[in-house]
Amino acid sequence: MTVRVGILTHEHRDDAEASATIAHDRLVAAGGEVFYVDEESNLEGTDLILVIGGDGTILKAAQIAMPYETPILGINFGHVGFLAEADPSSLLDVVTAIINGEWTVDSRLTIDVTVTHPDGSAETGWALNEASIEKGQDARMIEADIGVDGRGLSSFKADAVLLSTPTGSTAYSFSAGGPIVWPDVEALILTPIAAHALFTRPLVVSKDSTLEVGIRSDDAVVWLDGRRRLYAPEGSRITAVKGKHPARLARLNDTPFSGRLVKKFHLPVEGWRRGAKDQA
Repeated sequence: MTVRVGILTHEHRDDAEASATIAHDRLVAAGGEVFYVDEESNLEGTDLILVIGGDGTILKAAQIAMPYETPILGINFGHVGFLAEADPSSLLDVVTAIINGEWTVDSRLTIDVTVTHPDGSAETGWALNEASIEKGQDARMIEADIGVDGRGLSSFKADAVLLSTPTGSTAYSFSAGGPIVWPDVEALILTPIAAHALFTRPLVVSKDSTLEVGIRSDDAVVWLDGRRRLYAPEGSRITAVKGKHPARLARLNDTPFSGRLVKKFHLPVEGWRRGAKDQA
């Protein structure tokens, strides 16, 4: 069976482009059908998108792949690269695994976001990591009303409010003090940033819940994965629910999420097993 692979590369890194050329030539030599992906690509019948870049490039691939639910496999040429599966030194091993069909697919929860304007009109979008509700250009802060499942919980002024997925819990939400949520836990996360109130702790709610943020004063902007933008003027109401379409990330090994955390964040774990033996 011929494998059909799209390749998406970081646009401004020569080393990523060189690796993409190597991957392309190896896949073609093995009988693969290979093409370079852009935002207009038709992915019908594509088995995999090989992404050579950082998390930003993977998020771009997720946007392109969403209508087709095509799996994405990332080789990290960025910084942390939490969404990537391999490092550049593993390029040839990754290509061999693709040729042999040796990958599995994780289904990741996304969020569908709706911004309802004061006049009743609405804009919609989706995110794999988070929807970041931020103050507008001329605003010092936003005043937000927070609700879950149609019931109000709190109101406060803040620099921003994040509505995140478990995948996004290791991204912006983590930097803002939010909890890390294992990706197989289907949940939604709300994380306030620099909020002026007593009750401003992050919230983790059911995948079936609806997160709601009302913009009481000043204008806001909703950034979806830091890539797509919705406007939320004063009086708007923003809701986030579990997305209708998941994102699909290809995996080459069965390393547990805890192992990925340790590797990506360089966590100090040298003594924990010795301590466990001492207590036995």
